[in-house]
Amino acid sequence: MKIPYYPGCTLSTVAQDFDRSARQSIRDLGVELEELSKWNCCGTSFPLTPENVIGLAGPGNVLIQAKKAGGTVSTLCSFCYNTLRRTNNTLKSDAGRRDVLASFLETDGLGDVKVLHLLEVLRDQVGFAEVKAKVVRPLKGLKVAAYYGCMLLRPADAAIDHPESPKIFEDFLTALGATPVDWPNRGECCGSHLAMSETDLVKRLSGSILSSAQACGADLLTTSCPLCWHNLVKSQEAILRDEGKETVLPVIYFTQILGLALGEGPEALGIADGVMGAGSVLKAKGLWPAAVPAGGKA
Repeated sequence: MKIPYYPGCTLSTVAQDFDRSARQSIRDLGVELEELSKWNCCGTSFPLTPENVIGLAGPGNVLIQAKKAGGTVSTLCSFCYNTLRRTNNTLKSDAGRRDVLASFLETDGLGDVKVLHLLEVLRDQVGFAEVKAKVVRPLKGLKVAAYYGCMLLRPADAAIDHPESPKIFEDFLTALGATPVDWPNRGECCGSHLAMSETDLVKRLSGSILSSAQACGADLLTTSCPLCWHNLVKSQEAILRDEGKETVLPVIYFTQILGLALGEGPEALGIADGVMGAGSVLKAKGLWPAAVPAGGKA
């Protein structure tokens, strides 16, 4: 199975471990991610004002490339997914903005593109039962907090699952043999782009998320958002430094935990060892292989 894939800017730069682990783990499931031949930045966030039609040009052009690739596109980054999905919905329902965009883009067929998050691909096209059947290293005893954040569930017409009671992430973890943690902050905001200007606020918001997951027994937290990953990790570093807390909750991408369950080695997946990495937790659970052969699988 081949699926058109939009990596986006962050996965091509500072979050390459996310991209690499996705390509490898999904290949283990018999799926090939085919990167769009021409792509640009999605714009990072969906333009909220109706007058800002130019804000739809970036994601609109990505959708045009997806249309040429067959009419479907998958992505990993929560922000990219949200922006592309909402742009697609808007171009389908808002003829006025579509007509304005048509003055400088080819808009024929836009609004008909199928925008998928990779979790949806795993659930609906691969199937979690098939994922479970391919697991060679069940993550037994590993308690994982699935962090949805804002962009996977809001607004409702762009959500990858029920916006109030989602289970796609938890079902994914269960298929890997892990134990999903029931915790209240899985859909709370980490502070998003306020990390650029309101670091104390982001530290407080992210700290609340981390504390909630820890209080509910999580061994680690998994996410699909590079910005959430950054805020949670950097805020935790600040909390450890400023407040002297010693308990660390590792944060990893969901594709890394997928690859681990499918037998890939931690280094190949970019799973870090050390103070902030997941190595100590995985070793304690017997999930960190002592040695990895040249082929990358443990």
